This record gives sequence, C-alpha cells and structure tokens, in this order.
Amino acid sequence: MDKQFEIIKNTRKYLLQFISDLTIDQLNEIPGGFNNNIIWNLAHLIAAQQGVCYMRGGLDIRIDQKIFLAYKPDTKPEGFVNEDEVAAIKELFISTIDELEAAYKKNHFVNYNSWTNRYGVTINNIEESINFLVYHEGLHLGYIMPLKRLVINRQ
Repeated sequence: MDKQFEIIKNTRKYLLQFISDLTIDQLNEIPGGFNNNIIWNLAHLIAAQQGVCYMRGGLDIRIDQKIFLAYKPDTKPEGFVNEDEVAAIKELFISTIDELEAAYKKNHFVNYNSWTNRYGVTINNIEESINFLVYHEGLHLGYIMPLKRLVINRQ
C-alpha cells in the first residue's frame, strides 16, 4: 500500500500547488455548466476519504462532523468558504492522508464493511478502499483542471 499512499499524497500536493495562485473568489466560483467549485472538490476529497475508509471501517471520522456533512458525496457548495476555512481545508488535505496511512499501518481497519460504490464496484476491505481513493483523487483532479481554466479566464 506504500505506493498507493505515495500516489495520493503526491496528487494532493500537486493539487495544492496547482491552485496556489488562485484567489478566494476564484476558489469559490462555480462556472456555468458546473455544480461545484474548486474548494468544494478539495474538501470533498477529504470527506469522501473519511467516509470510505473510517466510517466503512467501523471507526469514527477524524475531521469535524460539520466539514464531513458539508462535503460528503451528494452534496454541493452551500455558501462562500472564507480564508480561514480554506486554510483549514488545505491543512486537512495532507494531514488526513498522513493519519490514514498511520492508522492503516497500525491495522486499525479490521472490521471493514463491504459496500458497492456508485460505479458498481464492491469494496471489501481497506486495501480496496485505498485503491479506490487513488481513482477518486484522479477523477476530481480532472474536474479541478477545467474549473481553474474557467475561473482564471473570467478575470
């Protein structure tokens, strides 16, 4: 699983660098034809990882419930995310993966509950969950790239 954690961490570091030049307004902008914005996508990756790994693993999530509920799957941006909230999301973006890796190495996910994701794939254990995260992170990177092009071109 070391390679999967490396991929997820590198993807997240790349994403933080990729959006580092954007303003708070650009992070919050929802361009026409899109249902969400860049900061929602980042926070969603955190919330999804918490649900897919910890909740399905029979463990408590490691982030504030308010953040989890606002960004879990099937949500959308509900308001402006201010500078302090963006800073907290960016900090969680890396720390939650580090925490997940540490918990995995300590074998905390022994009671994992199988489930089938919206793509029809059954996830049976934490290893399959982490493999799914690699895909999910790349999917949202693919959403964020055109969002950035659109919010920059509107300035």
